[in-house]
Amino acid sequence: MTKPPTAADLTLRQQVSLLSGEGYWRTQPLPESGVPSCVVSDGPHGLRFQADAGDHLGVGGSAPATCFPPAVTLAGTWAEDLAAEVGAALAVEARAFGVDVVLGPGLNIKRSPLCGRNFEYFSEDPLLGGRFAAAVVDGLQRHGVGACLKHFAVNNQESHRFVVDAIVDERTLRELYLAGFEYAVKTARPWTVMASYNQVNGHPATQHHRLLTEILRGEWGFDGLVMSDWAATVDRVAAVAAGMDLEMPGSRGLSDRLVVRAVESGLLPAEQVAESAQRVLDLVARSARTPHGEIPVDAHDALARRVAADGTVLLTNDGVLPLVPEDSIAVIGSFAEQPRYQGAGSSLVTPTRITTMLAELERRGANTTYAPGYDPAHARQDPQLIAEAVVAARAADVAVVMIGLPPSYESEGFDRTDLRLPAQHDELVAAVCAANPRTVVVLSNGAPVLMPWKDLPAAILECYLGGQAGGGALVDVLYGDAEPGGRLAETFPAAQDDDAAAPYFPGEPHQVQYREGLYVGYRYHTTIDRQPLFPFGHGLGYTTIAWSGIGVDRADVPAGEDVTVNVTVENTGRRAGSDVVQVYLHDRTGVVARPRRQLAGFAKVRLSPGERRTVAITVAARAFAFYDVSEADWRIPSGPFDLEIARSSTDVVGTVTVVVSGGVDTAAEPVGSPLVAVTDEQFEQRLGHPVPRPRPVRPFTRDSTLGEVSATRLGRLLKAVLWRAAPLDEATRADPAEMAMYEHGLDELPLRAAAIFSAGKLRWTTIDVLLHLLNGRPARAAAALLRLPGRMRE
Repeated sequence: MTKPPTAADLTLRQQVSLLSGEGYWRTQPLPESGVPSCVVSDGPHGLRFQADAGDHLGVGGSAPATCFPPAVTLAGTWAEDLAAEVGAALAVEARAFGVDVVLGPGLNIKRSPLCGRNFEYFSEDPLLGGRFAAAVVDGLQRHGVGACLKHFAVNNQESHRFVVDAIVDERTLRELYLAGFEYAVKTARPWTVMASYNQVNGHPATQHHRLLTEILRGEWGFDGLVMSDWAATVDRVAAVAAGMDLEMPGSRGLSDRLVVRAVESGLLPAEQVAESAQRVLDLVARSARTPHGEIPVDAHDALARRVAADGTVLLTNDGVLPLVPEDSIAVIGSFAEQPRYQGAGSSLVTPTRITTMLAELERRGANTTYAPGYDPAHARQDPQLIAEAVVAARAADVAVVMIGLPPSYESEGFDRTDLRLPAQHDELVAAVCAANPRTVVVLSNGAPVLMPWKDLPAAILECYLGGQAGGGALVDVLYGDAEPGGRLAETFPAAQDDDAAAPYFPGEPHQVQYREGLYVGYRYHTTIDRQPLFPFGHGLGYTTIAWSGIGVDRADVPAGEDVTVNVTVENTGRRAGSDVVQVYLHDRTGVVARPRRQLAGFAKVRLSPGERRTVAITVAARAFAFYDVSEADWRIPSGPFDLEIARSSTDVVGTVTVVVSGGVDTAAEPVGSPLVAVTDEQFEQRLGHPVPRPRPVRPFTRDSTLGEVSATRLGRLLKAVLWRAAPLDEATRADPAEMAMYEHGLDELPLRAAAIFSAGKLRWTTIDVLLHLLNGRPARAAAALLRLPGRMRE
C-alpha cells in the first residue's frame, strides 16, 4: 500500500490548493499526488446530501435520508444516550452516501428566543448544550464519520450574520458562549470545527487568532481541522495566519495566489501553510471515502419516532391525557395533515417518509373528525375556518388542536421580530376551548412562543419539531403508548421584554452588544425572581415519581474537586415513566457576582411501576468556578454553596450545602456589580476597554452587503442581476419560507461572499472595480479596468 503524502511532499502551490474546497461539498483532491477528496454534508438532524452541485441554504434538492427531530427536540429529551444513538444513526447514513464529515451538531447558545435558527441549537445553557453536542459527536465518530462543531463562536443571531460584530466581555464569553464548545472539544474530540460568519470583538471568527489558535488549539488541545462556514472567509491570508485551515465552499482558487504571494514575500510563514495543509491531509486520511451499506429506513424511522416522543414536553394536564380509545376526537389544525416537522435552511432534509398525525389516527382506527382551522403556509385570519373547527369540537369528546409557527415565521437567514403565534392560531385555540373544555393544544414550533390562552386548554403539549415520524410519536403520546418524556431546555418567557437580551437583540447591522452578560434565560429569571411562562427544565409525565434520600458524598470540599449528589427516585404510579433530576448551584460565598441559579448536573431516570433507584450525579469542580478576568484563568471561591436538587429552574425539591475550602476570596467582578450593563460606563468597565464604534456603512468595502449597496442605482442593478441568476426552481419560488430565507440572505450577503459563491466568476479585481464605482470614484475604476486583463487570475 502506497504511503499517503505529507505536506512536506507537496509544493507550496499544492499545499495552498488544499486550503480551499472543490465545489460545495468536497475538499480539493490532488490526483497527481494520490490525494482524494473528503466529502462533507449538512446534517445536524439528518443528511442533506447533494452528490454534485449544490447550495448551502437548502433550496436545492437532496437525496432522501431520515429526518430526525432537530436539536431543540433532541435536547428536550435530556437523554444523552438518545443523542448518541442519533449520532450513530447519522453515521450509518453518512457512510451509505459516502459522506466523511457531517456538518454538525450546532452548539450555539440560545441568547434570545427570537433567533431564527434556535431550532438547530440545543439550549440556553452551556452545560446541557455541551453534553448533548459531545454525545452526538461521540455517536458519529465511534462509527468512523467525523463531526463538525459549529458555529464557533458567539453566533447567536441570523440578522446581519455575515457582517455583525459581537461585542462580549471576556467572562461572559468564557462562561456562556465558549463553555459548551470547550466541553465537547475536550470530551469528544471532534474531527473538525466550523468558524462562524460573524466577528467577535472586532475580529472575524475565521481569522480570530485568539479563538482559533490560543484558545481552541492551545488551551483546549484541539488537534483537528478548522473550516470556515460557507463563504465566511474575509481574508484568506489572515485566516491561515490565525489558524483556519479550510475555506468552504471552493472558490476555484479565488485567493490562492494571494496566499502564495504572502508566503513568498515573508508575510505568512510557510510553516503555517504546511500545518494547515497537513490537517487537510490528516482529515482525508481518516475518512472512509467510499459509500458503504444502505440506510435502514424502518429502524431509523422508529428511532426518530422514539426520540420525538421522548422530547415531547407535557406543559400542562388536568387529567385529560392520556386519551382513552373510546373517545371521539376532533382533530383541528392543518399541521395534522401537513406537519411542521423540521426547520428551514441548510439543515433541510428530504425525508425517507413522513407520518402525519391524521394518517396515524386512521391507522389506529380512531373515531375522528377533521377541520383545518388555518392555512398552513400563511395562517391568514379566516373566521370561517374557525367556525368550522368550533362545530367539530362541540361534537367530539376531545378536541386536539395543532398549532404553531408556519415555516415562514422562523428559519435560517432571518430572526423573528416577536414571540407571538399567528393571530389565527391564537383565536382558533380560544374558540375551540370555549366550545369544548376537554381541549388538548399541540404546539409545533422551533422556539418559545407566547400563549395568551395558556389557562384555557385541558392540556398543552410542546412537540417542537418532531422530525419525519413526529405525527406517529404524537399519537403514541396522546394515547399513552409512549410517555411525554421531555423537559424544556430553554425558558419560555411570559412576555417578550422579560428576556434580558431583548433591548440589545439583534443590535445594529454592524454591531451587537451583549450587555446582559451572563444573564441569559433562566439565569436572568431566577436572579431577578421573574416568573416565566414555563421555566427551564419544566415537564410533566403520566405517572407519579417521588424523590427521597437527597445527600452528597461530602460536605467539605477542597477547591478543585468534584462532588457527588445522591437522590433516590421511585415510580409510585402505575405506569412506566421518567424524570429528570436537575442539580443547580447557588453561590453563597459572597466573592463574585453570579446568577442566582446555574445548572451544575443532571440525570434522566427511566423507571417501571414501583421501581426505585438511587442516582449519583457528579457536580464537576468546574461548576464551582468562575472566569476571573484579572487572572485570565478559572478560579473557585471559598465558602458555602447550595446544591439545589430540582425538577426545573423554579421547582426546588431539596437543598444540600457544601463548603469549599482553599479557593479565592476576591474577584474582578464582585457581588453587587450590575446585572445588565445598561450604561456605556458599565459596559466599558465589564469589557475592560471603550465600547468600539461600529464600522460605518460608507465608503463601501468588500464587507458591504448587497442591501447596503442597493442604496445606489448600480447596487440595485447588481442585486437584480444576482437575483435573476439565483438557482431557484418553481417549487422554491412558491415556498414562502424558502423565499423569505433567500431574500434575507441575498440582502445581507457581503460582496466578498458573493465572489466566493460565484465559483470564480467574480474575481477580486471585478469586485474592486464595482466598489470604486459604488463609491463614486469612476477614475479609479477606469484605472483598475486598464489593469484588469493582466490581473484576472488574482
